[in-house]
Amino acid sequence: MKKIAIVLATTALMASPVFAGDAAAGKAKSAMCGACHGAAGVSALPMYPNLAGQKEAYLSKQLKDFKSGARKDPVMSSMAAPLSDADVVNLAAYFASLK
Repeated sequence: MKKIAIVLATTALMASPVFAGDAAAGKAKSAMCGACHGAAGVSALPMYPNLAGQKEAYLSKQLKDFKSGARKDPVMSSMAAPLSDADVVNLAAYFASLK
C-alpha cells in the first residue's frame, strides 16, 4: 500500500506545472526549428514531423536523445547539441502549447 501511495505522489509531482518549461522563452528560441518544422510547428514538407501539439515530455525526451546521441540524425543532432537543458524544456513547452 505504501508503494502505491509513493508512486501516486511521485506521479502527481511529475505532472505538476512546476516542471513545465517557459513557452515564451521557447518561442524566442524556436526560429531555428521553423526552417524544417514550420514557423508554427506544422511542417510543409512530408519528411519533417509536425511539432505543434506534441506532448511536452515527448518533445523534451526526443531533443535530449538527439543531444546525447541516443537518437541519431545528423541534422537534429547538430541542432540539439548547443541547446541547454532549459532550452530543451522551453522549446518543448512552446511546441506543446500550439494547436
